[in-house]
Amino acid sequence: MPQIQLTPAQRKVHRAEAHHLDPVVLVGGDGLTANVIKEVDAALNAHGLIKVRVFSDDRTAREAMFQQLSTDLNAAPIQHIGKLLVLWRPQPEKEKVIDEDRMPGPRDFKVLKYSKRAGQRPEVKTLRVLGNQRLTAGGNVRRAKPKPKVSVKKRSQT
Repeated sequence: MPQIQLTPAQRKVHRAEAHHLDPVVLVGGDGLTANVIKEVDAALNAHGLIKVRVFSDDRTAREAMFQQLSTDLNAAPIQHIGKLLVLWRPQPEKEKVIDEDRMPGPRDFKVLKYSKRAGQRPEVKTLRVLGNQRLTAGGNVRRAKPKPKVSVKKRSQT
């Protein structure tokens, strides 16, 4: 697979984004093994922009690894500075699975609780309301109203 070609402006943006990143993959004395390439591929799929640290002192070997990783994994070489290699590949689109049976989760509300004493600031409380609960006008959490009870007479009529 060919490597991705970027303009200098795009490369500059990715270098700036990678500045604060830590190396995700470390290449040891064995060099680029199949497992290392597999881990770099998985990291590119997960993060898109990664740093790889190579512990080799040979600059030409690091440069060869950089080129091999970018061509084998269809990634764009962003930067090779010291023993760090920065690679970028666009992340694949993730499918969003919609579950029809999913119920709404808990909701958080901020409620002002006023003091009975005048001149006091109201206290801000965060209340978590579950799916079967409701928040009253006074700021209390109540259970949802139960179904109205049907009398014995009405049950016998249906």
